[in-house]
Amino acid sequence: MDSSKTDLSKQSFNAPEIKLHFLDYWRIIRIRKTVILAVFLLVALTTTLVTFILPERYSSTVRIQVEKEAPDVAALTTQPMAGMMYDPYWIQTEFEKIGSKKVMYKVIEKLNLNREWAKKYKESGDLRTELTYMILKSDLDIRQARNTSLIEISVRSEKPGEAALIANTIADVYRDVRIKNRQEVTERGIAVLREQYDNQSMAVSNKQAEVNGLKDKLAISDSEAASPYQTSTMEPETLRRIEASRLEAQARLASIRTAYDKMTNLSPDELKQTINVVYPDTQLEELLRNEKEAEQKLAALKATLGANNLQLQEANNLYETVTNQVSKRLRGVMTGLKNKVDAMQAEVNELITQVESAKTNDIKKSIERRPYFMAKRDLETLQLLRDKLQMQIIAQEIDSKIPKSMIVEVVDQAEPGLRPVKPNKTMNISLGIIVGLLIGVGLAFFIEYLDTSVKTIDDVERALQAPVLGVIPQNVGLLHEEGPDSPHAEAYRVLRTNVLFSRKDPKLNTITVISGGAGEGKSTTLFNLAIVFAQNGQRVLIVDSDLRRPSIHKFFRVNNTVGLTSFLMRQNSLEESIQTTSIPTLDFMPSGKLPSSSLGILSSAQMKEMVRDLKRRYDFVFFDSPPIMGVSDASILASEVDMVLQVIQYRRYPQPMTIRAKQMVEKVGGNLLGIVLNNINMAQDENYYYYSGYYYDYYSRSYDEYEYSSKESKSGDKSAADEKLELKSKY
Repeated sequence: MDSSKTDLSKQSFNAPEIKLHFLDYWRIIRIRKTVILAVFLLVALTTTLVTFILPERYSSTVRIQVEKEAPDVAALTTQPMAGMMYDPYWIQTEFEKIGSKKVMYKVIEKLNLNREWAKKYKESGDLRTELTYMILKSDLDIRQARNTSLIEISVRSEKPGEAALIANTIADVYRDVRIKNRQEVTERGIAVLREQYDNQSMAVSNKQAEVNGLKDKLAISDSEAASPYQTSTMEPETLRRIEASRLEAQARLASIRTAYDKMTNLSPDELKQTINVVYPDTQLEELLRNEKEAEQKLAALKATLGANNLQLQEANNLYETVTNQVSKRLRGVMTGLKNKVDAMQAEVNELITQVESAKTNDIKKSIERRPYFMAKRDLETLQLLRDKLQMQIIAQEIDSKIPKSMIVEVVDQAEPGLRPVKPNKTMNISLGIIVGLLIGVGLAFFIEYLDTSVKTIDDVERALQAPVLGVIPQNVGLLHEEGPDSPHAEAYRVLRTNVLFSRKDPKLNTITVISGGAGEGKSTTLFNLAIVFAQNGQRVLIVDSDLRRPSIHKFFRVNNTVGLTSFLMRQNSLEESIQTTSIPTLDFMPSGKLPSSSLGILSSAQMKEMVRDLKRRYDFVFFDSPPIMGVSDASILASEVDMVLQVIQYRRYPQPMTIRAKQMVEKVGGNLLGIVLNNINMAQDENYYYYSGYYYDYYSRSYDEYEYSSKESKSGDKSAADEKLELKSKY
């Protein structure tokens, strides 16, 4: 194999970057429109059918106002009730209570729903209450009116009257249950209070007996017992009097003791001058006056008389006598004063002793009487608790008899519904249409996601790293039968042009078309491409080298007895193996008969020699091949020819299979020019329409106009036919 072929096989290809666009989603929807439409119709029709089959159900709603329990008149206690505080979960709790078995079972029993619904559902005997409850609960809807304490109880039933009856009964039963619960709670509370009151009364009686016993034992007077506090056993006035006497005596004692102490330290003359001030004494005062007179008389006589004068001596004796009397009296007064101090000290001591003794006796008696007063205080506490319990009992009894505000009040009675609420035909059908469409589109995208086959040119070029050289539409026929003006011919002309431009060396003129699996259209593609080359003036040979399942001879409607195998097995010459066709520049070599002993004939040296010979004789030689994934013949042909085209059928095989086919070509050294996408629905996929739709529509219109003009020509309308032929000539 020449170097140019090797270089081409190593060329890299830059695949376009993936950019999702709205048209990509629209393409999926158009391609999968059958699935979408089928699912849409299935869901929509099923929803509509079920909607009209379902029995009609009516709804009735009763509106009730619910409040927490509170008396219309305040009770004797002034404490606020804890239940009156705001509770955000209270209304939700009431919802659950309304739908509870406690309420619903009473409703079922009151309306005898077990029997009524057994007839309704054609059951023998009565329904079980649990089953009736489940059915009723499924038809019950409880909600709160916005920004109010109103509760709406809605019941659905096939009978309008039954729905209204059940709704009103639920409201009545719920109200009765709440009132009964309130009464039971009050009665239980009063019973508990009475039990506590009896226990407290017994405790008071026992404590009273204990207090009376202590009173008698300790000889406590009624006046003392009547005092709320424990008092002193000594009279307060007596204690104050004794204390005052003590203080007064101590004051006098201190005054006299102070004077006595001062006079003790005085001289006789100083004592004579101060004693009458401190301690007045009449006799002493008289003696002091006599002494003073005797002293004055003696002093006067001494001044006039001599020392031996009798009168002077008598006056002197009188003075001494009076002086002795004064001294003696002073000593007597001092002794009396001391005795008085001692007496007053004794009095003070006595008073102190009395006070201390009184206090000691008072403390002793207080300790002895303390148990009585402690028991008395305990008795008062028990009596206070008993009285409070009694007041609470009275308050609760009065509260139970006071009319309560309406804790459950029916605001609006339920009335039979005028129109059924279920099924909502408009909404159900609308939802069925919307859901069916969504499911259909979702399923289409899911299937598209699971589908790994080739969908777009970008998918091919990204996965295989090879260019797409041609896009072949659906329902392509054989060009030699359709003629050169076939609307499909231009697709192959584009492919021919791309092949020629992709061929880097003019010497490369042998081509094979391979595919990953069977049925992808490789034989038709090769046949029509060869015809386009032949119509362009090149000498072309088609070799049917698909020895397993030859099909080209059927296109030409010729015999397949002599052909490639005959030449390779040297049974016929090359000229005998090649047949001419209706196209002057196109020859055909059938596959011939393949004996089972010659399965590897394509890899023979004679095959390679034949390829070299055909390259010299023809401008282009096309070799048909079997699927490359099935047998080794396609790989052998890919290694022996100059160029390889890979056909991929649109949405047929998964991408890994096509990638594997390309890799097998590269492994044997084949020169893969590019990819041909086959069997494309141009009307559904805009990507391919914009790729080749213009010339497809262009030549399709030309072909239709040509056919129409031919028919008019045959009918004799020459002018119309001429106009159409004129239009055709422009194309």
